[in-house]
Amino acid sequence: MKIILEQAEGEIIEKKSRFIATMCPVESQEEAEQFIARCKKKYWDARHNCSAYVIGENNEIMHSSDDGEPSGTAGRPMLSVLTGADIHNVAVVVTRYFGGVLLGTGGLVRAYQGAVSAAIANCRVEEQIDLQLLTVTVEYGDIGKVQYFMEQKEQYRLEETEYGANVAFHIAVPVEMTEQVRKELVQLTSGKAIIEMGDVVASI
Repeated sequence: MKIILEQAEGEIIEKKSRFIATMCPVESQEEAEQFIARCKKKYWDARHNCSAYVIGENNEIMHSSDDGEPSGTAGRPMLSVLTGADIHNVAVVVTRYFGGVLLGTGGLVRAYQGAVSAAIANCRVEEQIDLQLLTVTVEYGDIGKVQYFMEQKEQYRLEETEYGANVAFHIAVPVEMTEQVRKELVQLTSGKAIIEMGDVVASI
C-alpha cells in the first residue's frame, strides 16, 4: 500500500488563477476533516478550498467536495488523481485564488488535477507493508538453524531474541508469507518449534 510520509504542497497558475494543493497523510475520516478545516482556516480569504481524501487499503472511505465550484469540476477529479496514483490514507485540499478569468468546466478539471499532481510530485511516497509478528521458541540445539534461516531471508526481520530454558526468536514477516514461514520453521526443526502469532503491524 502506497502512502505519503509527510505533508507536501504543489502549486500551478492557470489563466491568472492560483491553485495551491496541500496534501497530508491521515489515518481516519476525522483526521481528514480536521486537516481540511485547518486548510480552510489558513486560506480563509480564498475563493474555494476544494478537497478529497481516500482512507483504507481498499479505499474503504472516499470523499470529495467542490466547495462552490461547478459540480464535478474539482473534488471528484482530485479524487481520481489520488486513486490513479494508488495512494492511500491521504487527504488533499486545493485552494483557488480567482484570477478574474473563467476557465470553463474542462479548464477547472485540468487545473485541479494538475495541482494535485504537482503536490504528489513533491511528496515522499513509500510502500507500506503489513507484517505479522511471530514468536518462534526452539531448543538450544536449533539456534543455529533458525539464525541461518533468518539471515537468508531479506524480507524477514529479527526483532529480539530471548534466552531462557529455551530460545525465543521474535520475528516479523510479510503477512502473506506467514503460513510459508510456519511450515519452513516446523520442517527446519523437525516439528519441535513452537510458533505463536502476535499482532499485525505496518512497516515502511
